Parts: sequence; C-alpha cells; structure tokens
Amino acid sequence: MTQKDITFVADFLTEHFNEAPELYNRKGKYFNVERVGQYLKDEDDDLVSPPNTEGNQWFNFLKDSTHLKESPLLFPYYPEKSLHFVKRQMEGIIDQCLQKPADVIGKSVHQAVCMSLYKISQSEDSTPQLFKLPFLWNDKTSNLHYVLFTMLENSISKIHILRRHTDTSRSVSNGILAVEFGNFLNNTINESSDSRCYSCLDAHFYDDETVTVILKESVQQEGKERVLAQLPLS
Repeated sequence: MTQKDITFVADFLTEHFNEAPELYNRKGKYFNVERVGQYLKDEDDDLVSPPNTEGNQWFNFLKDSTHLKESPLLFPYYPEKSLHFVKRQMEGIIDQCLQKPADVIGKSVHQAVCMSLYKISQSEDSTPQLFKLPFLWNDKTSNLHYVLFTMLENSISKIHILRRHTDTSRSVSNGILAVEFGNFLNNTINESSDSRCYSCLDAHFYDDETVTVILKESVQQEGKERVLAQLPLS
C-alpha cells in the first residue's frame, strides 16, 4: 500500500467511525456507520446519519406550496428511514391500489366462446408453434371486436379473422373465416399455380374497413417478391 492509500483509509475511519456519545443510548449504535450502506439495510430502524435536507429545492417547494403540501398524490417522504423501508411502504400502497380493480375485473371476465384451432399429438415432447401472435382491433362504430392471426405449417397462405360482438350475448355471422391468398396475383390463367404462390408475413387492421397485409412469394429463390396489399374487409 502507498502512503496515499493509508491516508485515505485513515481519513475514512476518522470520519465515519468517531465515537458518537449521543448514540450511546441506542443498542449497538455507538459509531457513525458509512453513510451509503445505512440506506441499503433491510431494517425498520431509523437511520443513524439521516440526510441533511436543508436547502433542498424540492422540499422547499413543497413547504411553500399550499396545495401540494397535503396532496394525497405525493408519496410521503421518510427522511429517517432506509430505502428498504420506503420500498416496502410503496409496494403496500401499490398492492392496495391494484387489489380492488383486480377483484372487479376478475369477477366480470368470463369465457364467451371456445374454438378448437388445431390438434397435436399428446406424445410429442415439444409443442410446435402453430399459432402466430394475433393482432386485435376494436370497431367502436359497429361494436365488433376482431382478432387477426395466422396459422403456420400447412396454412401459411391464409390469414384468419375472428369476429365477435362486444356484447357477448349477441352473435355475428361468419364469426371466424380464413382468407387464402395463394396465387391470386397471377396475371393470367395460363400462369402455373405454383409459380406465383404467396404467403402472409404479417397482417394488421388499417381502419375499421381495411386490412393491410404483407405477402411474400413462397418459392425458394433469391429476390422473393414482397407485396403490400390493402384488402377491404367486406
């Protein structure tokens, strides 16, 4: 160790571990602990060296504000407590805020319909991902809820549209249907059905009446054609 290192350690001990007679009445609190570590102790005891908030702009601002001083929207400050204590207090308040909505929402949700999309063998070790994450759309004008999704494997050229009424007691015609692209972009009937076959890369609702899809050629070759198409929902 260099003399500079020794001086640094000595200064640290002198500053933080001086005897503190005013703390003698506290059990095991005879010394001034390192000021950062005290905030990280998972204890409910008061800090040995609480921070000095004098001149803090935020505290002065709150003190001078009639409306904010007693506002229930501000989380209370505990200058004598560690961060662990404050964290537990905040978690308790957040849990309390979320409990009532969770109970109400949970009791109001129920299964409206159940549809079997595909079946797999129970003997398979790993379940293949056949269902691509859906895109949701709510048509507030017609009170209809849509789910757009694609099925992988044997039906990559299709997008599926599930339509439900927001009022679960009412039903709609064609609750679920599939749109197959295949070779619909062929210019003539003489073109081979395999030469211009398209699959769906992605699909989103553009508005209440239009669906936007990204298509790609399914043939295995370089420079596959990509098509951005907008399809009327009708």
